[in-house]
Amino acid sequence: MTEITETLDALGLLCPLPVLKARKRLKALPQGAVLKILADDPAAVVDVPHFCNEGSHAFLGMSEEDGHQSYLIRKGG
Repeated sequence: MTEITETLDALGLLCPLPVLKARKRLKALPQGAVLKILADDPAAVVDVPHFCNEGSHAFLGMSEEDGHQSYLIRKGG
């Protein structure tokens, strides 16, 4: 089980806000920390993995929750 360091509630926000808020939140976290993002923007399915790839973060996966998605990101270098 992955230990969540922090959760970002990006529900109701549209592209690119979930990713921009994730970038800001990750900056404050130590390397290796895990950020959980809650989002309901359909574009986040593409944006979050792309953001991880571009920013050298590990995309740990996405799951469907009650009417939204949950994304896990491990902060990289």
